[in-house]
Amino acid sequence: MIESATPTLPTTIDEVVARLESIIESSVERGDRIGYFASLYYKVTVRVREGIANNEFEDGARMERLDVFFANRYIEAVEAWQRGEKPSGPWEVAFGATKKITVILLQQLLLGMNAHINYDLGIAAVDCVAGGDIQAMQRDFISINDIIGSLTFEVTNEISRISPLLSLFGLHAQNGGSILIQFSISNARDGAWSFAEELSGKQGADRAACMAARDTSIRKLAESLCKPKGLVKVTTFIIFLFEWKSPRKIIRALYKYKKAYFRTGATPRL
Repeated sequence: MIESATPTLPTTIDEVVARLESIIESSVERGDRIGYFASLYYKVTVRVREGIANNEFEDGARMERLDVFFANRYIEAVEAWQRGEKPSGPWEVAFGATKKITVILLQQLLLGMNAHINYDLGIAAVDCVAGGDIQAMQRDFISINDIIGSLTFEVTNEISRISPLLSLFGLHAQNGGSILIQFSISNARDGAWSFAEELSGKQGADRAACMAARDTSIRKLAESLCKPKGLVKVTTFIIFLFEWKSPRKIIRALYKYKKAYFRTGATPRL
């Protein structure tokens, strides 16, 4: 029997968690900065799984479908990049930035959020309802963003330890209005939902044109995040000078063992 060139995409949230673990572990082995965003996203996915188990969402089965559609867009982008193929424009910029040592951890996380929330989430929501009413998805859609924001807030202490001068950007564990939290909750959520509403109901060439236009605009945002100008550029360079330099060490810190985040009680193989 001939094996497929690429693994089958996950169909359940448990399979998503396992695939994200694999991406993180292989990132540690290679010293690949792709593991930065993957570590945060892993925590988001496990938190969604816990929420489904605890009946925190309007429709647990629908939330799992949304999570799988959403995660698979990220997984497909990672695997395309690793095969030498081009992912969407926002992911191409984000993954390209992982090859640049001077792109700091905060930028890496923002670039991942930009691609995944601003571009992927709207498409995933539309695909999940499969021609149904997109408005029925809104609360679950917002819940995904809120979970990303809350978990990002939780890991700010760890991020600040890795990058001790991030306070220059106003990133404090006690500061709910930090740049990272504001990006993930406010700007990204509102824009992503508007995109989902715009894309909903479109098919064929109209759908492709809508996605292409969004791809272009979000890619431009990614490029501005990756290459700041003026005082922000100077500040970013100063932060870089004092930030940890080892991708393996950073991924281990972001993906540190917490029992609630793992499928078994075993310590991660890092």
